[in-house]
Amino acid sequence: MPQALARITPQRIPAPAPVMLSNREKAAIIVRLLLAEGAPLPLAALPEHMQAALTEQMAAMRLVDRATMEAVVEEFVGQLESVGLSFPGGLEGALSMLDGHISPSAATRLRRLAGASGKVDPWERIIPLPAERLLPVLEEEAVEVGAVLLSKLPVSKAADLLGKLAGDKARRVAHAVSLTGNIDPDTVRRIGVSLAAQLDAQPPKAFEAGPEERVGAILNVSSASVRDALLDGLGAEDAAFAEKVRKAIFTFGHIPARVAPRDVPKVVRMVDQPVLVTALVGATGPLAPVAEFILSNMSQRMAQGLREEMAAKGKVREKDAEAAHNAVVDAVRNLEAQGEIRLILEDED
Repeated sequence: MPQALARITPQRIPAPAPVMLSNREKAAIIVRLLLAEGAPLPLAALPEHMQAALTEQMAAMRLVDRATMEAVVEEFVGQLESVGLSFPGGLEGALSMLDGHISPSAATRLRRLAGASGKVDPWERIIPLPAERLLPVLEEEAVEVGAVLLSKLPVSKAADLLGKLAGDKARRVAHAVSLTGNIDPDTVRRIGVSLAAQLDAQPPKAFEAGPEERVGAILNVSSASVRDALLDGLGAEDAAFAEKVRKAIFTFGHIPARVAPRDVPKVVRMVDQPVLVTALVGATGPLAPVAEFILSNMSQRMAQGLREEMAAKGKVREKDAEAAHNAVVDAVRNLEAQGEIRLILEDED
């Protein structure tokens, strides 16, 4: 420190005059202070013009005395403590909050108007969408547009989408990503607006599950004779649809091929023991291997107890056996829906 400054005592330094600051200057002080403390700040969630304004303001500022800093902090904390309600901010946040309270057509109209006016970033609407919604767009659009879409998505989702594309299209889109290095932000935004308009133009679906999944779910709980007759009829009418339905069907007989051995104890715990015994006793003929699969993949003590109950029960009516088999299938489906187990796909090795 220079000697001239060292000779100045704090008592000789006059108190700084009150400084009138703009809201942008106050925001810059708060952000600078939080960054100095290492606090995480999701500034990227702000609109780009606000990010730019904040950066420009911080670039224009130099030193701020302690009294001014403390006054700004005190005012900021007071404003936080006086907040009674907070709103999500942004159109997507508001629409998420109102989901189920306004009609899909009204939500679509609001998104289109906001996109056309440039008030929102279209990629905020596109990025959170599930891969199933984005895949048809990626398949139909030019590879250059697909490359921009993949570049804007999180790496894991982009990899998932790329893996679902046909081989030739996937290679061309991947190569097009290498050509996006010099694309300007305005072009990226216009592409986002166009993609968002396409996605919003898709009519809302009355059913979340596909038709083959809905028919398969119905046939899952139908009797074997009804199921076979309907599948034969569907095959005669529409062989391709019938094949999709067959793949969507999961019955008691599919358990050895679709349920991992390690998951059998979870399934067994979900079924009342008398119902399980009825299902095992009723697994005769082609279904006998299913009963053996279940009994072989649980503790020996429990399997032995079930075998003794099966022997004591004797024969069961076909109707009771089918009801018990459906109860076991329901247990498997419920565990899958809860994410507790994962069914093996037919084309998996």
